[in-house]
Amino acid sequence: MVLPPCSYNRQLAGFTTATVGWILVTTSMGLVEWRVWHTENSPLFPSSVVCVGMWKMCIYQHVSNTNRVALCQPYTYRDTYLPLDIRISQNLLLVASILGLLGRASVIFALRNLYIGTLQKNAAFGPFVASGILNIAAGVCVSITVVWNYQSVGREEGIAFPPSLSIPFKPETQELGGAVLVACLGGIMMLLSGLVFISYKHPIFHQVHPRTSGI
Repeated sequence: MVLPPCSYNRQLAGFTTATVGWILVTTSMGLVEWRVWHTENSPLFPSSVVCVGMWKMCIYQHVSNTNRVALCQPYTYRDTYLPLDIRISQNLLLVASILGLLGRASVIFALRNLYIGTLQKNAAFGPFVASGILNIAAGVCVSITVVWNYQSVGREEGIAFPPSLSIPFKPETQELGGAVLVACLGGIMMLLSGLVFISYKHPIFHQVHPRTSGI
């Protein structure tokens, strides 16, 4: 019994898409450019650019025309000043990363069964569907995080950082950072790969008969 090559090419493409998407999502977790604040110079707060991430924030102050000094402050679960959206988004991104990792493991197991030609239908069908569900769930978690962050920036919500950081509650202007684009691309790729795995159909096996020559 052999499998036609086209029966797993689509799943291989889905696996590649899911892997790249998972890498982008996990990378976005460590980036600080989720929200970019621009503060003007004042007697209380110097002019600076504040990058607010999910796990830390960084302050970039202009020292000269070319140089900037960065001060980064990581978050902990004891930091009560963090708004609810950042706290929930932290957990959503962690869940998305774990679900994506489990989804990759499941699809690797399914592809292995396809390559060795396992005849049982559930040997590949079940793991592919499970991987699809996991990747879709991960993509939904990332989508919620991206949309919530977008709304927070659009409403110009503030954050009560500790006074020692010399950051105002609200900046003069704020905008979305590059981390949002990275997370958005990763979430879309995980959703697409999940749909590919969900739509998997058990291939038809072909029996190979030896050719005999007439005497």
